[in-house]
Amino acid sequence: MSGKAGQVSLDATERRVEAMRYRLTFMIGLAAGYVLGARAGRERYEQLRKAAQQVAQNPALRNATESAALGGREFASKAAGTVSARMGDRIPRAVADRIRSLREQNNGAGDDWGTSNT
Repeated sequence: MSGKAGQVSLDATERRVEAMRYRLTFMIGLAAGYVLGARAGRERYEQLRKAAQQVAQNPALRNATESAALGGREFASKAAGTVSARMGDRIPRAVADRIRSLREQNNGAGDDWGTSNT
């Protein structure tokens, strides 16, 4: 920005135009999807639903999903430990107490999120 009033106004106008362009593009995409979906009809919907179910029930996909979920939980746990160690007493007491209570609740309980047990 050059600091001129005209330049600031132009930048704000450009941002509004860009936001409107984004909204218009989104609405056109939404309308096209609706029209194409309506033309496909119920039969095509059922075909797509069955295909999605088959993919979701694929054992290889389930194993990959479970592995990714487990890796994500392990990473999050390590990250939480690192942040706690680095932040120390700078974490507000209420937050530290809440984290401690959540850890106590989850110890030994096992988290089955993302597994076939859900």
